[in-house]
Amino acid sequence: MTVHQPTIKQLQYLVALHEHGHFGRAAEACYVTQSTLSAGLRELENLLGVTLVERTRRVVRFTALGEKVAKKAVRVLRESEELAELARAEGQPLHGELRMGVIPTIAPFLLPAMLPHLRREWPSLKLYLREEPSQSACEALHRGQLDCVLLALPYGCGEVESETLFDDPLYVAFPRGEAPSGASVDVDAIDEGRMLLLEDGHCLKDHALSACNRPDLRAHAAMMGTSLHTLVQMVDNGLGLTFIPAMAIDAGILDGTRVDARPLRSDQGYRRIALIWRRSSAREREFRLLATTLRRIATDLSAAPAEPQAIHEPV
Repeated sequence: MTVHQPTIKQLQYLVALHEHGHFGRAAEACYVTQSTLSAGLRELENLLGVTLVERTRRVVRFTALGEKVAKKAVRVLRESEELAELARAEGQPLHGELRMGVIPTIAPFLLPAMLPHLRREWPSLKLYLREEPSQSACEALHRGQLDCVLLALPYGCGEVESETLFDDPLYVAFPRGEAPSGASVDVDAIDEGRMLLLEDGHCLKDHALSACNRPDLRAHAAMMGTSLHTLVQMVDNGLGLTFIPAMAIDAGILDGTRVDARPLRSDQGYRRIALIWRRSSAREREFRLLATTLRRIATDLSAAPAEPQAIHEPV
């Protein structure tokens, strides 16, 4: 008896609908029309002889079996991706498409300086970038939507391998004239009532709080910034103080502001920038080569003369 198997395309439709919870958005994510996606899912249900999705005018609800099939489909698609990666890895390294996730507290500060060097070294690499918070990036990595992620550690991202690129020191940013005397800031000198942090979902918040090791900061800090640029503007307007990574200062985030920045005096006063990928990925050799290249570029950039100064003194 001939047994017809689900197609990769049908499974992609199912996973997209499960992720987005909306036929229109799922169709956009798959670059097809809504009717095409809906027809593909009905074909899948007819093939399996079960109902996977309950359709109403307002709600898309997966059945209990549909939930199990969708989760299994994620693993099947990931295995399919890794099969293609295995074949590609046997060819020329860092050649063709590579989908990299980058968190928002790294992307705008590091990539503009790094990418031109990377393009010159690996001109055949087609790098597609996706900027999103740490948790979303890790989820996309394990779903097979990303090949690797440029992340700040420590951060729990599941079964992954990693290569450290460099350590990124943390600074404390104050409104002009409010920074304590001295070249660095002691943890105990931070006013918990004036601390401004990024919203949940950004790992920089957890790195900063862990470096300080002060439960009162976590309890009293206002978590209201959607980006580092927003936090800097708040500090510039005298609304409080915040943490800024060195790479953002080096990239000029404080230029044109009346914000003073001092290094945080702490044994854990830094975050570790790393490239991570799925432990099961067949492209490990490529990712380690990519990490080596990025590490060397970062070292060369840090050794080059830089105009912006990390410590801004009052005028």
